[in-house]
Amino acid sequence: MDVTVLYFAGCPSWRTTVERVHMAAEQASVPVEVTTLAVETIEEAQRVGFAGSPTVWLEGTDPFGQPDAVPALACRVYATADGMAGSPTVRQLADALRQRAA
Repeated sequence: MDVTVLYFAGCPSWRTTVERVHMAAEQASVPVEVTTLAVETIEEAQRVGFAGSPTVWLEGTDPFGQPDAVPALACRVYATADGMAGSPTVRQLADALRQRAA
């Protein structure tokens, strides 16, 4: 499965997200090809629908996307069982991978 992690240079969480994607893929037994994409301008953010950093695309779809998200060069937060965080958990990512692979 193609997984893209979109980020902007000032994001402190994108590398953690990449690591978690790999852990989640192993946990979910879903083979992945992970690429990263640096979003550098607000125009690029608007063009690709970048909802903040980090954004995870599974086959081009954001499994954590919100319909009212506004493209921005900003940090993104995720609701997790432990509260808001700068990255989805391994479990959330594994669940998303399994669901997308089904």
